[in-house]
Amino acid sequence: MTPYAMSYSLHVLAALIWVGGMFFAWMVLRPAAVSALDAPSRLKLWLSVFPRFFYWVWAAVIVLPVTGVGMMHLTFKGFDGAPRYVHIMMGLYLAMLALFLRLQILQLPALRRAVDAENWPAGGEVLGKIRRLVGTNLLLGLILVAVAAARPSF
Repeated sequence: MTPYAMSYSLHVLAALIWVGGMFFAWMVLRPAAVSALDAPSRLKLWLSVFPRFFYWVWAAVIVLPVTGVGMMHLTFKGFDGAPRYVHIMMGLYLAMLALFLRLQILQLPALRRAVDAENWPAGGEVLGKIRRLVGTNLLLGLILVAVAAARPSF
C-alpha cells in the first residue's frame, strides 16, 4: 500500500466515523430516544453516549489533519500548491473542530452537572444546545463531504 493510499484510507474512515456518527445520532438515536424515554432517562442516555462517541471523534480530530496534510504534501507539494477545494475542506474542518471543542469543553460538563443534580429542566436546556451544535456540525460535515466528492470541479 502506498503512503498516499494509506493516508487516504485513514482520512476517509476518520471522516466517515465523525460525520456518520453525527448523522446516526441526529437522525436515528435522537428521535428514538425522544419517543421511547422520559426526560431523565433520555438525559442519562446522552450523558453515556457522548463520551463513548467523543473518543472516536478525538481520534478523527487527530487523524484528519495528519492524513490531510500528508496527502497535501504528497500530491500538491504543500499548502501553496493545493487547489481551492483543499483550502475549503481545511476551513470546514477548523469550524467543525471549534464546534466540537465548544460542545466538549462547555456543554458536556454542564449536562453532567445538571444530570448529577437531577435538574432535568436545566439538563434539557443544555441538551437542546448540544443538539443545535451537533446539527450545525453535521451540516458542515455533509458540506465538507460534498466538497470532497465534487473536488475535480473546483
